[in-house]
Amino acid sequence: MMNINVLFIVIGYLIFWTIFISLMPKSEEEGIRGLALVTTLGFFILCLDLWFHFDSSSELAFQFQCQLPIIPEYNLYLSLGLDGISLSFILLTAFIMPFCIFASSTIKYNFKQFIVYILLIEIFLVLSFSVTNLFWFFVFFESVLIPMYLLIGIWGSRSRKIAAAYYFFLYTLFGSFFLLCGLLYLYRSVESFDYEVLYHVFLPRQDQMILWILFFIPFAIKIPMFPFHLWLPEAHVEAPTVGSVILASLLLKLGGYGFLRFTIPMLPIACDEFKFIIYICAILSILYASFATFRQSDLKRIIAYSSIAHMNVIVLGLFSGTQEGIEGAIYLMIGHGIVSTALFLLVGVLYDRYHTRSLKHYSGLAQVMPVFCFFFFIFTLANMSFPGTCNFVGELLIFAGLFKSNNWIMILAATGIVLSAIYSIWLYNRISFGTLKEPRENVNHYADLNRGEFYMFVALMIVMFALGVNSSIVTGLTSVAVRKIIVCANAKKGKD
Repeated sequence: MMNINVLFIVIGYLIFWTIFISLMPKSEEEGIRGLALVTTLGFFILCLDLWFHFDSSSELAFQFQCQLPIIPEYNLYLSLGLDGISLSFILLTAFIMPFCIFASSTIKYNFKQFIVYILLIEIFLVLSFSVTNLFWFFVFFESVLIPMYLLIGIWGSRSRKIAAAYYFFLYTLFGSFFLLCGLLYLYRSVESFDYEVLYHVFLPRQDQMILWILFFIPFAIKIPMFPFHLWLPEAHVEAPTVGSVILASLLLKLGGYGFLRFTIPMLPIACDEFKFIIYICAILSILYASFATFRQSDLKRIIAYSSIAHMNVIVLGLFSGTQEGIEGAIYLMIGHGIVSTALFLLVGVLYDRYHTRSLKHYSGLAQVMPVFCFFFFIFTLANMSFPGTCNFVGELLIFAGLFKSNNWIMILAATGIVLSAIYSIWLYNRISFGTLKEPRENVNHYADLNRGEFYMFVALMIVMFALGVNSSIVTGLTSVAVRKIIVCANAKKGKD
């Protein structure tokens, strides 16, 4: 039987070693990298232990609950707990971060600060997913902005990195203003930030409408949805490879998690009222991002627009109001986190060797980098939701849920699958086949994956296929929590 404070111990482990690494001499780069890698791997093992002891059939709202009084006069306790949804995202975070540490070997300056910022992002993400108090969720939700802003601004790859960092900061700060207003408005009505209190309080229709708008804007920016999407391609292109991995695989999930945790169970009447707007914005985002992908020449920008399309398919699943749709959205968020990590790391491999991400410099790589092209093909199939991959299960569940909710929206959203297949195969053919480019200023030699990179992509591929053939890994963990959200939302609709 695990101790009730185990969650504090697990998170405290990560905080302790982050502080320890921050105090190490900056000249000890190999020691810092090795210790950070061991720390993140150790944290992943601890999270697997949490998963092992988690009772997925329990009707408790949250397990492993613990509380730390920070501002008790105003009931602002730092309360932590896990349900199947939050544990799924914590496991994703813990799984992705060791790959980020491993891929950081290409950083040439301020290495210690770079590693510390990655670990801080992991801490803030884990706390965002595990807090059970809306005020502290806001604090950690916004805290992720600071180290991510510094990663883009300091270690970005090109001269526009400062502009990209401003884009990222200002868009997110704009959303923060609305989220803060929503918190204050909600506290005035309920006088509590505790999740369990908020889930059982019925808010009048007018309050729900106001709060829905205040919550929608920050979460839509994080997804991102049209018309709040402009910051993402710019941030991806200018961020270092590790920054792009964290952005696509983890930070974008905060928007979906926010919708799932707050908007859907707390404001179900407003969700029904605004459902058409959500559908229109998501469909426009899917179509716009898919067509924009064809016009790009930067490899990162192509994958960034692809991420926008996938994330908006997730939004449709979240607001379908069905068990299948919501579980599929969670599944696709997990799958997209793994597949986008692999794709951005593969682009990083090319950039680290040849110092260009321009598509015109690459052709015929299958002749000189066959192992690279093999993995690129596998993850390209996953990105287009090929059967047997994790993305396929997520999209299948989403479309099953949408079929129950709205047939026409399902048909429109399904065009995203066709477009995804077209631009994914188009990209792979452009890079892997054709005539090998002659040596030039940027591409003057070719080198396939080294042993460390090979094992890294093998690990990602194994997990991707494991999720693709055994859906109960995720659905068995999340089904009870999703059912509670649907029951909570329906109960509040019945009171209207």
